[in-house]
Amino acid sequence: MIALLILAGVAILIAIGFLNNAVENAKVEKVRLKLELADRLRRCGQINEVFPGQFMTAELKLLITRLEQNIVVRSLALDKKNEVLKARLVELEAEIEKGEAITITNAAPPIMTEAQAKEVNYHLEGLHHQIVRATQEGFLQQLESRNWVNHIRHILVLLHIEFFNNLGQQAFQDDQPGQARLAFERGVQYLKKQPNPAAYNEQLEYMIKLLKRADNMVLTNTRPSDDDVNELTAGLKELSDAEQEGEWKKKAIYD
Repeated sequence: MIALLILAGVAILIAIGFLNNAVENAKVEKVRLKLELADRLRRCGQINEVFPGQFMTAELKLLITRLEQNIVVRSLALDKKNEVLKARLVELEAEIEKGEAITITNAAPPIMTEAQAKEVNYHLEGLHHQIVRATQEGFLQQLESRNWVNHIRHILVLLHIEFFNNLGQQAFQDDQPGQARLAFERGVQYLKKQPNPAAYNEQLEYMIKLLKRADNMVLTNTRPSDDDVNELTAGLKELSDAEQEGEWKKKAIYD
């Protein structure tokens, strides 16, 4: 009897230990999930607010708003009394109800520097991550998710087109055709390397025209003028005169 009581006591202690461990693990997991959702909510809200307006469509705005709504709902399930989350959920649901008429207030700054291009690329990577997570959680269907991933790739191409074009146009304004040619060359090469270059034929043709224009300007600027007086042009003229004299002597000898 004593042995049975001891065994029962040991079993109870072990069970209590397991229960306490399970409770602690659940608390830790809840805290971890809350922190993860808070970080995702911050990133999604940032994308929603600062993503360049020239790449933002009503469909994309709706998607980002829905993704943010999903995160808020999941966060409220862990923190039901959070008034900030409740208020944000009301705002998001009101925007979603507008459908294609959703409000788009995103600024559309021209992409003029590599730092700006990298920032937009960073937001695209963040959006891709949000889509993948929402798909894993069952909020987005596989087909919808795949379509949006392809759209992100398309936006990335548009980003490069704007970046290279703006660089080249700025170089034209600064009277630097060499820099313009470099920018347009990079743009042409980038478009030709796309898996579906035919989809960007119009942009490619336009970029090639700009490249030819830059080439012509470079050749014009580097061609020596008869009015230029410097050691290089003087040397070129002397060389030309010597060649002409040599040709005349050759003709005189053969004649």
